[in-house]
Order: sequence, then structure tokens, then C-alpha cells
Amino acid sequence: MALDQTQIDAWERDGFLAVPGAVPLEQCEALMARAGEIVDAFDPETVSIFSTHEQTRTSDDYFLASGDTISCFFEEGAFDDEGNLLGDKALSINKIGHAMHDLDPVFDRFSRQPVLADAARSIGLADPLLLQSMYIFKSPRIGGEVSCHQDSAFLYTDPMTVVGFWVALQDATIENGCLWAQPGGHRTPLRQRFVRSPGGGTAFEALDATPWPEPGGPELVPIEAEAGTLVLLHGLLPHWSDVNRSSRSRHAYTVHVIDGTARYPDENWLQRSPSLPLRGFDAA
Repeated sequence: MALDQTQIDAWERDGFLAVPGAVPLEQCEALMARAGEIVDAFDPETVSIFSTHEQTRTSDDYFLASGDTISCFFEEGAFDDEGNLLGDKALSINKIGHAMHDLDPVFDRFSRQPVLADAARSIGLADPLLLQSMYIFKSPRIGGEVSCHQDSAFLYTDPMTVVGFWVALQDATIENGCLWAQPGGHRTPLRQRFVRSPGGGTAFEALDATPWPEPGGPELVPIEAEAGTLVLLHGLLPHWSDVNRSSRSRHAYTVHVIDGTARYPDENWLQRSPSLPLRGFDAA
């Protein structure tokens, strides 16, 4: 599914593009079923909580090792003060990450389908490589906020090339925590980088003091998307999603793609083992 010129012009103008009906619903349902199986089989020895406020994320060993694993992360509100799980495990997971696209056959097929590959080439990625994948649950009433951020802060390349390929597996609405983005915000500077610290753990490296758009404010527009919609997100685009306070989940899947012609720094938080090299869309 090569993008047409109108779509490419919108991408270049806004820094994001929604393509309704790009992915068949049966493929969305198959991915949701597989994610459910992964969560069912997940029995962690160490609980790892994904903080949706990036500035307070705890960078534990489990998180830092997840670049080439299939790992589950709990919501911040999933436990009481004594560390007991408050609800069903399946409704308490924030996300799965970050290498399902290379390690699980169902996610591999979904991530490398022609519609994503054609879109990557349409927007000028010369040597697209699949770097990171995330299955995001946004469960009813507990699905956490993701603070306003730029993907290049976390998956930096020189030059900056990362693009998010976000697929709505269920309908995403304002009520259940859809994406919001700043049109044209990809022309603003990179504010910060999230890097590994020399002494261990991670830190944010401040780069630019440009303020973030106010969550839900006039600079951001909602990207409401029916199931099967593909949304492309430029690495410099500020985007945000709210807490899901509704009674409906908002499952989504994202694979982040970089250009193999760019340099991927060693200090980036996400690193891959030499035994699991990055692969493109056409890799078997």
C-alpha cells in the first residue's frame, strides 16, 4: 500500500498520518489473541512497573534488558501499598515489549506485512529496520497516561530517522485514551534524550528548553482511530495520550522503525544483543 501524494504531503506537513482500514480486522484480532496468551503465560519473579510519566520511569534491570526480549510491564495503579495485585493480571498490564516483532511468529508476520513496508518506503526510509515493538493495553479505568514526548528522545539516530507505525487494534476515542499530536510539531527541536548512565541506570539529557504542548490543550489534536487504522508518527512529533477512564479498553500495537543508513548510538537505552541483529521488512 504505497501512500499517494496527498497522503505524503499531509505526512510532511503534519508529522503524522492516519490511514483508516490499512490492517484487516482479523489480523488485529489475531494479534490481540496472541498478546492474551503471552500475558496468561507471564509469571514474573520480579515485578516491573512501567511509569507512564517518562520523567519518573524506574530503569530497572528488567526494563533495560527488554530490548531483545518479550517482557510484560504492569500499570502504576496495579498494586496496593503492600505490593498486592489489585485486579486481574490480564487487566493490570500496561504493555508488552520490546522485541516481539523478531521473537514471536504472530507478531513477526503482523509487523512485516506489506502495508507497513510500503508505507515506510513511501515516506523515504532507504533501509528500514524494525527496532522496537510495543503492545499497549490501555485497560479500562486503569490504562495510564503517556506524557507528551518525542520518540527520537528514546530511539535516537544520527541523523534522526525513527518513525512509529502505530496500529489501532480496537477503536481509539477521546473517551478511552486515543493519541493526541501537535500538527507540524516535528519541526520543533528535540527536547531531550533518554540515555544509559555511565554508572548504571538511565538519565534524561536536556537538549532544548522549548515547552511541551499542554496535554489536551489547543496545540494538540486528537487522533481518533477505528480498529485497523495505521498511524505514522514522526520521531520529532510531540504526542500524548490520556488516562483511559472509560469502561472500554484501547489496545494498540506500535513498531518503531529506523533507517539503517543512520548511526544508532551505544548510549541509547534500548540495545540489542549481537545475536539478535535488526532486520528489515523483507527479512525471513
